[in-house]
Amino acid sequence: MPITFNSVLRQAGLDPADVRLLRHKDNRADPGRGPYHLWLKAPDDFMAYQAMQSPSKRTTLSGRYWAAFVATPSDDTLFVGIWSAIHLGLNQARLPWPQSQNKFDEPGTVDTYQLTPTSYLSDMVGRLIVDWSTGQRSWVQYAHTRDKQVIELRRAFREEEFPGFLRFQTQLSQVSQLPEAWRAILRNARGIYLLTCPRTREQYVGSATGSDGFVGRWDFYVQNGHGGNIALKSRELSDYQIDILEVAGSSASTAEIVTLEEIWKRKLQSKKMGLNR
Repeated sequence: MPITFNSVLRQAGLDPADVRLLRHKDNRADPGRGPYHLWLKAPDDFMAYQAMQSPSKRTTLSGRYWAAFVATPSDDTLFVGIWSAIHLGLNQARLPWPQSQNKFDEPGTVDTYQLTPTSYLSDMVGRLIVDWSTGQRSWVQYAHTRDKQVIELRRAFREEEFPGFLRFQTQLSQVSQLPEAWRAILRNARGIYLLTCPRTREQYVGSATGSDGFVGRWDFYVQNGHGGNIALKSRELSDYQIDILEVAGSSASTAEIVTLEEIWKRKLQSKKMGLNR
């Protein structure tokens, strides 16, 4: 019989009806400033991030306790603690965003909360992973109505290792939030990658030939929206899935990489049935 998060809460002496579940994942964050990174390296900023919430979530967040989770680089749902929460009202002053420089919430636009760390499940912080299931867009949920299955309890917290080029997979919006060690590996590698549109299922084959490798190319897509490709430009920007098809040798020239790109375009027929032109 699977272990559920509500059973863990009850064993700790908490009534799930008093608990709200929060899964933090923020596509607006600056590189290295996503909720996972704030929790890991800047706990005060993470607390400030949690304490600023949209007034539209006031009713859902009205629970006595908040059980917080963060989305990891591989999109696991990692438990990071339980806080008692008291609503303080709308912000009276202009508040800077902890996750992004030069962005602010103007007075009277966000709810603020007094959050106090608790000792509940403190031994499981950074170790427990739950299945958030298909409701990822509902990042705030009632614990007693949305019980989560516990899928892993690790011996200790560990940063995720780079899975290798073949197994690497992410969304375009998450490139800036990858661990810096992963970005360094991807920055030092060039080759052929695949973008897949989750809406239309169409594919685009591209090549990374610049000095910043794969990361440089993908960052450019995020900033530019289409990277100059006519077919991509004609479509509404969506959160493409990224896969690496082939890594070029360190001595490969730009022309050699472009030749590899054309081979992959033919193999996947991405000109006839995809987004390449």
